[in-house]
Amino acid sequence: MSVVTELLRKEEDGALSFGNYDLDKKTKLDNFEFKGDLYKVKTFQEITKLEKNGKFFYESVPGTTVTNLKETADGVEFTVEGPEDAQITLGMEDETEYEVLIDGADAGSDKSNLGGKLSLSVELDPSKQVHVVVRKK
Repeated sequence: MSVVTELLRKEEDGALSFGNYDLDKKTKLDNFEFKGDLYKVKTFQEITKLEKNGKFFYESVPGTTVTNLKETADGVEFTVEGPEDAQITLGMEDETEYEVLIDGADAGSDKSNLGGKLSLSVELDPSKQVHVVVRKK
């Protein structure tokens, strides 16, 4: 549908978009400044990874495109798309309980691990985008 050809993009509404799952080989963009933070993205068909200030923030296997990523006081929300179902790992707060909503439906809750990583699975179809909300419970 709409990959981010520039790899990382600031949106007019203050959101961040990144990732290009159409690429055949790994491509990266480093030192992208957004709201006072530095981001680095690596993306292609097999994986999409985003780091914020040198720390893990987002990873999907296989690669995805994320649009309108917004951090909130209690979590994160974004729209994701890709050619097939994806395993997504987010860098959240350590050992914290989060609820997950996928396209408005309750996908349950999960606790991030000691390193703050929270994993979720998203059913994807190349013809549609999926809205994901992850917030503290």
